Amino acid sequence: MPKIKIVPAILSPNPKTVNEDLKEIGPYSDLLQVDVMDNIFVPNKTPQAEQLKILDTKIPLDIHLMVKEPSDEYLMGFIKANPKLKVNNITVHYEACSNIKKTLEFIRENNIKAGVAINPNTPLNSIRNILDKVDIVLVMTVEPGFSGQGFIKSALDKVTELRKLKPKMDIEVDGGINEVTAALAAKSGANMFVANSYIFKAKDKVKAMKKLRAAVG
Repeated sequence: MPKIKIVPAILSPNPKTVNEDLKEIGPYSDLLQVDVMDNIFVPNKTPQAEQLKILDTKIPLDIHLMVKEPSDEYLMGFIKANPKLKVNNITVHYEACSNIKKTLEFIRENNIKAGVAINPNTPLNSIRNILDKVDIVLVMTVEPGFSGQGFIKSALDKVTELRKLKPKMDIEVDGGINEVTAALAAKSGANMFVANSYIFKAKDKVKAMKKLRAAVG
């Protein structure tokens, strides 16, 4: 099993408060997910690559693109947006890319880890033929587009199956994650746990992150 990673997620970060928040949670974070939406693939819109310019953090970034047909130029915008930041991976949705192999190859060619995300209703078989092109599989445990939704437990069946197929792959879960659902996901084989509301709406963010890490062992 790969290393356990706790991944706080930011959605349309507030320039006045985001860096103070990141300073507070930084020591307890393995990656920082930046959620990006285009109001086409999902019914919500966030700032695009320009939002990276306001970030001041040493936490490596996990860029999650909920974006229809991200072009090479668009992807490069995230890679080059802020030279002070380390981009660990860029994750694109299987459902949003007509040439997913080409997109994943472009990400890897730029020395960035490539991730593929699948929605709750997308079967694992859809991505079996591209697993050799990816470093991370993100299994969505809510419908993408908004934070604070309820956890879809049936999505964990894909995590279990994928862990059997790929014992050493990073498997990430995102959506409705708290200490209870994270524990369920960990038992299914996930090793990366993304949380937005659970961390950033907590009275004590650090305490929430410690509870999350304790829950997944």
